Amino acid sequence: MRAKIKRTWIRPRPLTGAAWAGRTVGLLGGSFNPAHEGHRHISLTALRHLGLDQVWWLVSPQNPLKSPADMAALDLRVATAQAKARHPRILVTALEVMLGTRYTAETLKALRRRYPRTRFVWLMGADNLIQVTRWRDWRGIFGRVPVAVFPRRPYSIRALGGKAARCFARDRVDAASAGVVSRMDPPAWVFLEGPLHPASATEIRARGDRRAWVSKRKGQE
Repeated sequence: MRAKIKRTWIRPRPLTGAAWAGRTVGLLGGSFNPAHEGHRHISLTALRHLGLDQVWWLVSPQNPLKSPADMAALDLRVATAQAKARHPRILVTALEVMLGTRYTAETLKALRRRYPRTRFVWLMGADNLIQVTRWRDWRGIFGRVPVAVFPRRPYSIRALGGKAARCFARDRVDAASAGVVSRMDPPAWVFLEGPLHPASATEIRARGDRRAWVSKRKGQE
């Protein structure tokens, strides 16, 4: 069943494409089930090293590769993400609900149409660089926007030797030049070195504080 669109989710406002002309935006997609300090850490690192104007958190209505059984309600995930972001240049949105897209490749197509003069950079952790080959039209993702990959233990070494990294090996940019990636024509990607953050949504749900998260979820249903 398609999620009901709420005004608080539709940010940036859909008819303000001209206001974003010339800006550079990092896109961090995911279930955010729940959002945690690791998401914020990636976003702040991206703002610092990639020369971004903003980072948009794209809270997915439902990840096609994940079961809905343990997925909190979308409005709870959005609200939790907004509380966790705590930064004026991190914008939390469930924009895919308004766009009517389910897959990342479709979302990027729609964003490029709606914001033709905005430069986008797709942000992902090393774990997603491993599994991105399972995503629909994954090569098209690299062909539409530059990509920035962030280290995550214990996935980084495996990710850099994986299928996606090998496929686009010639398009990898040295981390020292990360600031120019957003201005490059895709495919172009960078693996950013730096301190790791241990937070994991899976571990949060598995720990004792999972009870609080689930109780909040049930209170929203």
